[in-house]
Amino acid sequence: MDQKYFRNHAVYQIYPRSFCDGNGDGIGDIKGILSKLDYLKDLGVGIVWLSPVYKSPNADYGYDVSDYEDINPEFGTLAEMDLLIAEAKKREIRIVMDLVVNHTSDEHRWFLESQKPNSPFRDYYFWRIGKNNNTLPPNNWTSNFGGSAWTYVPASGAWYLHLFGVKQPDLNWRCPRVLEEVESILRFWLDRGIYGFRCDVINQIWKDSLEDGKKTLWVVGAEHYSMKEGNHQILRKLYEDVFSKYDCLTVGETYQVDFVNARRYEDKELDMFFQFDTMECDQALLPIWRKKFPPKAFKKTIFDWQHEVDWNANYLENHDQRRSITRFGDSKKYWKESGKMLATMIFTLRGTPFVYEGQEIGMLDYPLFQKEQYKDPVDHYIYAKVRKLHFTPKQALRMVQNANRDNARTPMQWSDTLNAGFSSGKETWLPLNPSYPKINVAAEEKDPDSILAYYKKLFAYRKADPILSYGDFEPMRTKASIMAYFRAYDGHMEFVLLNLTKKKVWLPRAIRQMKGQVILSNYLGAGFTYKRYLRPYESLLVKIC
Repeated sequence: MDQKYFRNHAVYQIYPRSFCDGNGDGIGDIKGILSKLDYLKDLGVGIVWLSPVYKSPNADYGYDVSDYEDINPEFGTLAEMDLLIAEAKKREIRIVMDLVVNHTSDEHRWFLESQKPNSPFRDYYFWRIGKNNNTLPPNNWTSNFGGSAWTYVPASGAWYLHLFGVKQPDLNWRCPRVLEEVESILRFWLDRGIYGFRCDVINQIWKDSLEDGKKTLWVVGAEHYSMKEGNHQILRKLYEDVFSKYDCLTVGETYQVDFVNARRYEDKELDMFFQFDTMECDQALLPIWRKKFPPKAFKKTIFDWQHEVDWNANYLENHDQRRSITRFGDSKKYWKESGKMLATMIFTLRGTPFVYEGQEIGMLDYPLFQKEQYKDPVDHYIYAKVRKLHFTPKQALRMVQNANRDNARTPMQWSDTLNAGFSSGKETWLPLNPSYPKINVAAEEKDPDSILAYYKKLFAYRKADPILSYGDFEPMRTKASIMAYFRAYDGHMEFVLLNLTKKKVWLPRAIRQMKGQVILSNYLGAGFTYKRYLRPYESLLVKIC
């Protein structure tokens, strides 16, 4: 059995702007992260994934990199980053960084040089002459952030491609020097002691062609760059040249990945990947429309992925997704129970658990952002587009809320004091969630029955238990509201039983006849042998006798 470090350690994601502010300017930073390393160690974290900390003009808050080998001054210095790596290592915590190489910032040195038609950097990006005597974009592709995927630069006499924001020009991976540059960046950080990379939109970096795309309701052109053969060849090359030479972790963000491509990604390309099917189970046609949480679809996507690939990156929250209790649980009456139930699921599936900052204390979506509060660049695009369709301002705000990434980016809630203990400054870069007087680390550390206390148990048990770390996965067929599965390893077996709803559900005879010892439950004093029903959002991890 492959016993790599990431197989029995969970990952904790930090969005640096929102985790902890160490200098009082209202923005989280490396100094703040350093101050919370003991908290992370006490929680049981073995791996920390940092969203981008590279130098950046912040058009997309770090996902527009202007220098891959330096740190954003808002966050600190390269010396502080080295200190973070070293101090984390002392606590047996490994650091994973974000790798953003589908695009750079338009302020990156490569792009600035590429604007000169005869520059050796010209081929680093997609510069093309437009249609209709260069007055229209080269094709009809649209950006994920709205509008055309092409922007014209008069001084260059050409258009450049950007699948995301205007300030995020796409790299041209057909240029061999781009591969060489990225491999150099990887070695730069791996040699400094980081453990690996979360690879941003990594299944879109290769463009098969620049032909017009099919018209769709959301993004036009994706069929020419999503999961193409060239993408696999690049990842295989990065693995052979760099990743295979280090003890490291690679996890890919692979939007709209299918099973066939997923299995290829795990074959000497990436260690694991994020699929989005689970995150879209409550989506109705477009991200701005959400339907009532569907337990059947939720369970099916999870079981399908458990069956189809060997090792999953299991997550319910991150910096791009809304808070999981708000979406998949009950943020009111059963806030604690549903938060613990979802945690049980993430830690007991086969694969590596990913926990996003604040998830371990049950943080919730912000009630409703007003237009002037938006920081996410996508929000402004969606709001304007919805208003053009003649929806009222109130309706538009509600639709944006369904896809608003700012929900997960509000400051971490450390206490019920000034600015939730996140910052000593007068203002914070995003507003604080008004739930912080009740939902915060300090309060939960005093409560042995808190969501935080439960996460600590899960972190510890997941690390120590070979069944959860290496065992096989086998689901049990049950009604939609019940999620049940076995984990087995080396002749030993554990059983996981979850109620995905706020209603009491009766158990089938096959489960009522089972015998076992409860290892963990989100209800005090829960038993299992001859159990007849599950209480709202009840969860159990059971050792089968």
